[in-house]
Order: sequence, then C-alpha cells, then structure tokens
Amino acid sequence: MAKRTSKTTSKPSLFKRIAIVTGKVILWFVLLSVIWVLAYRFINPPITPLMVQRNWERKAEGKVAKADRKWVKFEDISDNMKRAAVSAEDQLFLQHMGFDIKAIEKAYANNAKGKKIKGGSTISQQTAKNVFLWPGRSYIRKGFEAYFTLLIELLWSKERILEVYLNVIEMGDGIYGAEAASQAYYGKSCANLRRGEAALIAACFPNPRRWTPKHPTGYIRHRQYLIMRNMRRLGPLDF
Repeated sequence: MAKRTSKTTSKPSLFKRIAIVTGKVILWFVLLSVIWVLAYRFINPPITPLMVQRNWERKAEGKVAKADRKWVKFEDISDNMKRAAVSAEDQLFLQHMGFDIKAIEKAYANNAKGKKIKGGSTISQQTAKNVFLWPGRSYIRKGFEAYFTLLIELLWSKERILEVYLNVIEMGDGIYGAEAASQAYYGKSCANLRRGEAALIAACFPNPRRWTPKHPTGYIRHRQYLIMRNMRRLGPLDF
C-alpha cells in the first residue's frame, strides 16, 4: 500500500500579502469615491474641508466661527456671475475635460524660473479641491485632485460643476459662494448682479481674504477691467 503524502501549504509571502491588502484598499477607495462624487451630483455639499480649517483658524485667533453661505440653483445665479468666473479663472472651461494643458505648462515654466507660483488650475480642479480634499500643497494632494477632477468631469455636467464651484468657493473672510458674497458686498441676490459687480467679485478670487470688492485696490480694478473685457469676448456660455 502506497504511503499517502501530505501536501504542505505554504503561507503567501509578505510581499503578496501586502499586495492583496493594497489592492483591496484601492478597490474600496475607488468604489467609495465614485459613490461620493455621484451623490454630490444630486446632493449639495453641506460643508467643505476649507470651511472647517478656516473656522479652526478663527478659533485659534479668538474669533467666533463664521461660514456665511446660501446655496442657489444654477439657473438662479446671474449669467454675469457665471461668465465673470469663467472669464477670470478658466476661459476654456466648456472645452476641456478638466485640465488646461497649456495653462499647466505655462505655470510649470514660470515656477521653474523662480517666478511667483501660479497654479494653472481649472474651475473643475478648484471644485474638486474645495469639495473633496484638504487644503495644502503637495504632490499627493495634487494626485488626488487630478483623480477627483476626472471623476466630476465624467459624472457631473458642466452646469453642475459651475453651480457647485460658485456655491462653495471662498469669496471673503467667512464668506462662501456667490449669494453670500453678493449679499455682503452689494446687499442683493446674486441673481441681480450687474456685469461690473460680478467682475469685481471674480477679480478677488485669487486671494479673497486679502482683497475685497468693498475696497478694491488699483490692481483689483485692473483685474476687473480685464475680466469685463474677457466677458465681452467670451459672449454667452453655451452649455
């Protein structure tokens, strides 16, 4: 009678176990992030990481928490505000899939020369950054930003991207979104913003806590003029 040989089962190697765990983590991250982005296609983001950080900063300075914002639907935002934002931040917004390659190359060239840092971020990238990510500058965060930018471009419409953008971005100290900004600076709804008013708000987008439409500097007035010129050239937004 032949002896029965027992087979010894060897445990997976450490590298293989790490690869399996890593694969599962990536799979779950992709699944949950897709669900998250898809949900925000229909649900308005209740808060953003930047709002949380700003309130921590205010608390550290001994100030009370402040997050003035009121969500308005896309159709209730002045066409002037929409065109001003696109003219100021991303004139190819309706044409690209989330990234302006020429702007990125130009920003990289300027930064490599030691000039003032320029991001070259599109409205889609800024929306992804504001809604889904923590503030800061790092290659890791930039990688996540690119990933979420692709997701919102694939899962949201351009109207939804611009609607979320104009409702969550920082427009002053504790002021978020076009409606809160319009009420704070002009005492009226953003649905009634005139061309010059919208352009002045958009002119302060790069640093809304330093610049304000209430006391525009000469530099901001020049930016307002350039934005208004771009608005005339841009014409109506064809969504």
